[in-house]
Amino acid sequence: MKKTYSFASSFNKARKPSIPKVHDKDQPLILEGHGKPLTRREFISQGFCAGAGVVMGTSALGLFANPRKAGAALSPDLEALKQTCGIDTLGAGKIPFITFDLAGGANMAGSNVLIGGRGGQLDFISTQGYSRQGLPGDMVPSVANPETGLSDFINQELGLAFHSDSAFLRGMLEKVSVTNRANINGAVIPARSENDTGNNPHSPLYGINKAGADGSLLTLIGSRSSDSGANSLAPFAMIDESKRPTKIDRPSDVTGLVDTGDLVGLLSQDDSVAVMESIQRISDLKLNRVDTGISSDDVVKDLVRCGYVKSANITDRFGDPSTLDPALDPDIVGAGGIFTQEELDSDGEFRKTASVMKLVINGFAGAGSITMGGYDYHTGNRATGEVRDLRAGRCMGACLEYAARVGMPLMMYVYSDGSLSSNGMIDDSIDGRGKGVWTGDNSSTAGSFFLVYNPGGPPQLIGADATTQAQHQQIGFMRRDGSVETASSPAANNVNLLVETVVLNYLALHGEQGRMSEVLPNHGLGNAALMDSLTAFQPIVNGRI
Repeated sequence: MKKTYSFASSFNKARKPSIPKVHDKDQPLILEGHGKPLTRREFISQGFCAGAGVVMGTSALGLFANPRKAGAALSPDLEALKQTCGIDTLGAGKIPFITFDLAGGANMAGSNVLIGGRGGQLDFISTQGYSRQGLPGDMVPSVANPETGLSDFINQELGLAFHSDSAFLRGMLEKVSVTNRANINGAVIPARSENDTGNNPHSPLYGINKAGADGSLLTLIGSRSSDSGANSLAPFAMIDESKRPTKIDRPSDVTGLVDTGDLVGLLSQDDSVAVMESIQRISDLKLNRVDTGISSDDVVKDLVRCGYVKSANITDRFGDPSTLDPALDPDIVGAGGIFTQEELDSDGEFRKTASVMKLVINGFAGAGSITMGGYDYHTGNRATGEVRDLRAGRCMGACLEYAARVGMPLMMYVYSDGSLSSNGMIDDSIDGRGKGVWTGDNSSTAGSFFLVYNPGGPPQLIGADATTQAQHQQIGFMRRDGSVETASSPAANNVNLLVETVVLNYLALHGEQGRMSEVLPNHGLGNAALMDSLTAFQPIVNGRI
């Protein structure tokens, strides 16, 4: 990498005589100071198990954002009955939501997303603080190119300020077109969480569902058979056992979500729908002649009628397997797709991401969590973490690009259980890129961030001037030594409140932050004025898309 300026300091010039073995992006991590993995969470965080894809259901509205995604209409008489049965009434109409759970304690601050002092991302911390976050002195964002007077180490192409050599950023820019980058913006939340444990209640899926995300096929799906559907737990107060996640891991899981029965295959899709419509009409004639003998007679008849209509509607919409299959979507895979066929065939993380984004962004599902394992990467070098962060960035970028191609907004949230730090040693290998070696777990350097894509234009930060906007783009701040200032926001030292802050920002994108007490009656984010300070963006939709 070209370096335009050298900042001499003793702490960042320490060179390690030999760099430990670099791990392949799918190779399990056996780490000093860690016992043998015993629990499923430990296996995921150290990369012995892959984190599977997670999806949570939401609005059917996405089907109508892109006409290619909608099935043909049923007969007019049954189309009217669909409304009575609550079918295809555009669902909750909420913004699709995807979250990445990077299990093990990935780096977020400094080397990926910039986090600064009280003034925001570009209120620079000390050089020693950046070193702790993995950046040597000649790569810190405060260093200016003497020829331009500007920093070569700040990139704001996605609105949110990243380090220009961030592996997350490099991966996202590979997948997101230049045109679509202009409609993305984001915010970062410096927030401590415990290292290497699934006991952090990081997962926001139930909270997003409580905010209104619900869907035509699914409510919650997760990579694990757990209450959260992710590696980390969900806040206990948000859990709804009736919506416990179902596992989604690959394209075949997606296509297996809908069973249209044996009729499709024996007959064409159109003929199958016609048969089901006829069955419904015959049933309806019989129901009109029968008294069920139950006081709720009309209710019983409606249940039977709606059951047949729903079956006909499912066959109409999903009788063609290509409707759901991400492997058959030309926007996802192929010559003009986001992933090449080779990428999809060879990498399970890409298949998982493709499956989740297909369901969520098309409106078959409305929120999803992608768990990726092996992010406990303090292996005594920098290269292992860089390679894994780059792949995670490609997956994040794929979601943003697919949202743009479908023409739907998207909120994408990224978190990890804990974080890590560097002692200033440098990895000069090709993949190490001259950055600080990750030498140990460090929860004090942790944080989370979210990006928002809006097809109508870049999301606008709250605030009348640049100073106020910068404070809304970074919710809380870091101390000069590179650690989270735990008093800077309610989220900074309480993972439950971090999740509540994410839910608040999801509501705010719909102009519904005033519903926070209704959605989470016992939230701990304080009064309306404090919640305003924890909100990043002005609404991009008005209640419904």
